[in-house]
Amino acid sequence: MAETLGSLVDKLSIKNLRIWHLDEALENDNESKHEELKAKRDLADKQRQNLVDEINGFLAAALAGEVCIRDEKIKMYANTNVSSSDHLKKLGQAVSELAFRNIKLWHCEDEVRRTDLPDAEIVKIKRRIDTTNQERNDLMDKVDEILQSKSEGKSNS
Repeated sequence: MAETLGSLVDKLSIKNLRIWHLDEALENDNESKHEELKAKRDLADKQRQNLVDEINGFLAAALAGEVCIRDEKIKMYANTNVSSSDHLKKLGQAVSELAFRNIKLWHCEDEVRRTDLPDAEIVKIKRRIDTTNQERNDLMDKVDEILQSKSEGKSNS
């Protein structure tokens, strides 16, 4: 699969979450793992900057008509519990919702790893993870759809 703006923004929001959690760990560290955490944080920040550069390059190429903006997906699932992204019309809104879904997904994944939860609660959380992940994928597609429509509107004017 070729990278799209949606997939790049998704990766960037996850990278930002990692950096936030590494910063939190560094603040709470009692020096035992400080160097290891700092090295991980520095690497994540370098990766984040590379993603920002890649996003900038992708946008320039997309708006110049040099790359395919959307990668059509063949969806094999049907989760009817997802919230629709049809109401989103602006790129910033879609990017924000995508970042929010990644935050929600991260916290659900943390929750399901707890060892003190009964199996029934784990099943409920896993279903939330499935729904949130589908919404995340739908939002990546929405970002690409909005960019494509803006790009086509620009070329038609």
